[in-house]
Order: sequence, then structure tokens, then C-alpha cells
Amino acid sequence: MRYLQRPDGRIAYGLYGPTDGPLVVCVPGMGDVRATYRHLTVPLAEAGYRVAAMDLRSHGDSDTTFASHTTLDTAEDAAALIGELSAPATVVGNSLGATAAAWIAATRPELVNGLVLSGAFLRGEGVRGAAALALKAMLMRPWGPAMAARYLGSLFSGRTTDDHPAHMAAIRTGLRSRDRYPGILATFANAYRPVPARLDDVRAPALVVMGELDRDWPDPAAEAEWMRDRLGADLLMVPEAGHYPLAQRPDVTVPVLLDFLAATARGAGRA
Repeated sequence: MRYLQRPDGRIAYGLYGPTDGPLVVCVPGMGDVRATYRHLTVPLAEAGYRVAAMDLRSHGDSDTTFASHTTLDTAEDAAALIGELSAPATVVGNSLGATAAAWIAATRPELVNGLVLSGAFLRGEGVRGAAALALKAMLMRPWGPAMAARYLGSLFSGRTTDDHPAHMAAIRTGLRSRDRYPGILATFANAYRPVPARLDDVRAPALVVMGELDRDWPDPAAEAEWMRDRLGADLLMVPEAGHYPLAQRPDVTVPVLLDFLAATARGAGRA
């Protein structure tokens, strides 16, 4: 584990692979920890890539001293990490982390030579009305940490890996922490104020990854196809997977991701 110093605290990250390999930076979603990429780091490192998997502010092993926990903060932290490790990078993002990855590609194109967007929110729409009120009530203390853990666990529809219980235990540890939960709760609040991804400004080759059972959309395939068409991206629909296909089905996702990275490195722009 290493730390990236930011103005209000430190961002924790793990670093894998050769020091001179092409850089891949992995950004998790809200409530999750960097170990969500545990099934990517080893095979990518063995293939010669330098892989950095980061924690969000107040999540995992990052500091809890941050005053702000927005999606743009996540994008700025990831961009700073790319700079720390020498840009450019392929940025892998899940959920909120994918929104941040697309923002970096649009606003700092010199930092990004590829995007892998898993379970991404790219329309710039938020949770509103009764659904927003219900989500806010669900996350209030004292029941909030347990309800948040139950909600996040429900997003792993379909298959999970043998080490999934340990991963969920790590998520619950963060949610139960009195020091971490306020920052995690502030990160959840991004659901009410999402950031438009500025997709017209994204020029990096992209791979859209979507679980066929992702319950965050009424029709995951239609949402993934919309992202594919807007970005001119490649698309991988992952069977028996929910909102976390990279963590749930590494047997399906890792080979495609390696192909995409190889094609991007060759400048082909497509897997």
C-alpha cells in the first residue's frame, strides 16, 4: 500500500507490476474499496502492465480528513495519481468511478489513452423525488451502515467469486466506522448531484462493460448500447453479473480487458 498526498489528506492505493509497464489506474465506486479490482491486478501485472488501484476519499485505507467527497474530487484524485505515476494511463472505473474516469478523459485528454467503464453512470441524471428521499432515509444513522451494506450487497446479482464474502466484510468494516461513514455518506450523496460526463469531448478509445443483471437500470443492455454508440466504444455484456462484472466474472472480463489494453497500446483504438 502507498499513499498519494492531496491537499486535505492522503489517498491510499496499491501498485502492482513492472515500473516501466504501461499504466492502468483503477477507480472504485461509492462504498467500495480498491480490492474490488483484486482479480485484475495480478493478471494485468503478469502481462506487463503497471496497475494502480486506489481507494476513494474516506474509503478503505484513505484518510478521513477530506472536507469534500464529490465525483469531481474523485476525478481530480485519480488524475493526480496518474501524474504521480507518470501519465498517460488507461483508466478503469466502476459506477461513480467510471463517471470520474470519463470526466478525466474529457477534461484532461493528455492523461488518458484508454477507458474501461464498468456499470457507468454517464447521462448526468440523478436520483430525484421519492426515490431520493427514500435513499436518504435509508442511509441515516443508526440503521444507515447496515442498510448501505445490504444495498451494496444486493448489487452483486448473479455469480460471485470464492473470496466475495471477505470483500463484503471489508466494505462493512468501512461502513461501521464512525470516522469513515460520514465521508462515505457524503460520497453516496453524489447520487443526487451527478456530473455530466461531457461525452462529446471524450476521444480516448473505450470499452463499456455491463453486467446483464445490473439492477441499476431497467434495461442494462439498452443502457450499455447507448454508451457504446455515444462513445464509439467496444461493448462487453457479462452474463450472470450485476453491477460489478469486473469483480464477479473475471473469467469473462479479464481476457477481454487484456485484448483491449493490447489494442490500445498498439494505437488500434479497438479490442
